[in-house]
Amino acid sequence: MNFEAYLDSLRGRSVAVIGIGVSNRPLIRLLLDRGIAVTGRDKKTDLGDLGAELAAHGCRLKLGEDYLADLTEDVIFRTPGLRPDVPEIAAAVERGSVLTSEMEVFFDVCPCSLIAVTGSDGKTTTTTIIAKLLEAAGKTVHLGGNIGRPLLCDAPDIAPDGLAVLELSSFQLMTMAKSPHIAVMTNLSPNHLDVHKSYEEYIAAKENIFTHQTVQDIAVFNADNEETVRCAAKAPGRVRWFSRKREVADGVFLRGTSVVCRDAAGERTVMDVADIRLPGVHNIENYMAAVAAVDGMVTDETIRDFARRFGGVEHRIELVRELDGVKWYNDSIASSPSRTIAGLRSFPQKVILIAGGKDKGISYDALGPEINEHVKALILCGATAGVIRAAAEKAANYAGLPITEVDSYPAAVELARETAGPGDVVILSPASTSFDRFANFMERGQVFKALVNALK
Repeated sequence: MNFEAYLDSLRGRSVAVIGIGVSNRPLIRLLLDRGIAVTGRDKKTDLGDLGAELAAHGCRLKLGEDYLADLTEDVIFRTPGLRPDVPEIAAAVERGSVLTSEMEVFFDVCPCSLIAVTGSDGKTTTTTIIAKLLEAAGKTVHLGGNIGRPLLCDAPDIAPDGLAVLELSSFQLMTMAKSPHIAVMTNLSPNHLDVHKSYEEYIAAKENIFTHQTVQDIAVFNADNEETVRCAAKAPGRVRWFSRKREVADGVFLRGTSVVCRDAAGERTVMDVADIRLPGVHNIENYMAAVAAVDGMVTDETIRDFARRFGGVEHRIELVRELDGVKWYNDSIASSPSRTIAGLRSFPQKVILIAGGKDKGISYDALGPEINEHVKALILCGATAGVIRAAAEKAANYAGLPITEVDSYPAAVELARETAGPGDVVILSPASTSFDRFANFMERGQVFKALVNALK
């Protein structure tokens, strides 16, 4: 079905769009412009000027705590963060409503090949590398999903010879009934257990990125991660691997400092790890995953040239500034212990770490030993401050690490400034979500960067 045919199928039907966030606003406007009856539903009680604008265009608004009451629309677009089995949605589906999402419909109407990336860590960087490599090779790329812009409304302008490169979260994948031509799973570890009922459910959601593939499709897995290895056994198409620890028969691996690509036709060295500007072994893995995905579409010379220039994605071990010999890094994307561990391992010396935020219902035990090994001073701010402190103090390698809890980000930055000396690294890597004080990790990172850049 093409985009126009899908819109025609909605005429005469009522549509609910749950969640009037950035990703759904273009969809609401588009549906209203096509004369489709839309109810915008959101837990917020006041949308300000946006609410007035949508109402003026004919959107019925259902706001506040009872925003899911009387959910009787024929078609329901679910926001990714809302579980599909909440009672109101489940009851509506039982009555005959069709449950979908912006991304699910995009999969249905997109005219070009799809490449999608998921995983617990590294999704955004890997997705970005794939997209930029393809662009450098002269391809027309449409970047979206959990990164960039929502793409459904762009579908009429996407040509069949283009490529859509998507980052997909477990929330987006939960109800996905289609899979991309090329799927990448970076790694799996416990995450988002404040929303998912169990780790098993989280993994099952992630598996939808390849479950609906055909034998002609490709799935790229991390050979060094036990969970992704188990997932790969279920893939219906060609399985490719990436590995830092062993040589693989089909995929990309590390031999010494060489990144090697191998398939049935033979092997070749794509680049050296010294070509990768981004710090950290996890970024070597991100590049290997990307190379496995774009193999045959991008030349090795293009890959090397890009890797030497690419400085990373905002909020991901992003160098904010160097002041008085101290380097300040923003790693606000690190909303889980595993992500913070990867950040800490990226630096050769011990760092001053600012951490803490909202709990996601996962264990912080593995973070404690890593903090003691890689951190010279720990500054905690947020709801998980006590949990992270306890993880560090109960670890077997705890040896009196200085740990200080503060009540605000300005206080955390000021204390880090007082603690750091020439040659030191200060990194914000919270190991927790931002929702105790910020709308999202981007806002958290921007606040941190503004405080750091204001230092005299």
